[in-house]
Amino acid sequence: MRRFWKDACAVCGEDGWAVELDGRPLRTPAKAELKLPTEPLAAAVAAEWHAAGETVDPRFMPLTGLANAAIDHVSPDADAFAAGLAAYGETDLLCYRVESPAPLIERHAAEWDPLLAWARRRFDVDFSLATDITYVAQPDATVKRLGHAVAALDPFRLAALSPLVTIGGSLVVALAVAEGAIEPNRAWDAVSLDERWQLEQWGSDKEAELMLANRRRDFLAAARFLTLLD
Repeated sequence: MRRFWKDACAVCGEDGWAVELDGRPLRTPAKAELKLPTEPLAAAVAAEWHAAGETVDPRFMPLTGLANAAIDHVSPDADAFAAGLAAYGETDLLCYRVESPAPLIERHAAEWDPLLAWARRRFDVDFSLATDITYVAQPDATVKRLGHAVAALDPFRLAALSPLVTIGGSLVVALAVAEGAIEPNRAWDAVSLDERWQLEQWGSDKEAELMLANRRRDFLAAARFLTLLD
């Protein structure tokens, strides 16, 4: 899409905040009104449209994309969407460790054990760990309680939680970010540990580094989206 507007701004309405392009309300791809729950989020979305070039590139408008997803894809059936995310609790990245080498074992413990400890305290759950790629079942109570935590989130928070979970592979880390228990850059370091280890061991790979950078960009954008909801 080519740019057709001169100005974008956040506008307060009776039922929330909206974004207007030259005075016309912005709509989602499904043609719903883009109603946002907070002023900071509306201002940030408006800033994305204001900063757009002559040709709009959705990759540089992640907050708009997440807002669209919340309205068009999550809100119609938030329970089903939450259940899909909660399923990641059954195969959380943090529960799968290596048998060797020792330095990687130590890094897993240093970065992942504190996050599991936080989840144990926060949700009164426990976790089963595996030392290979073989599936290990998590306790039923753990799966249910993590699922309840996800189900309690509104559609906008669910939309932001989705890339945190799917990019990082860890429901625990995503919930820690959502609750402000870990700073987003530290969270990214935790979920990208294995990929960064491989690059350290085997040397630079431009394609792999680009993919990792793109994933980091989307992960941090989702984390920022959450902060704009408070």
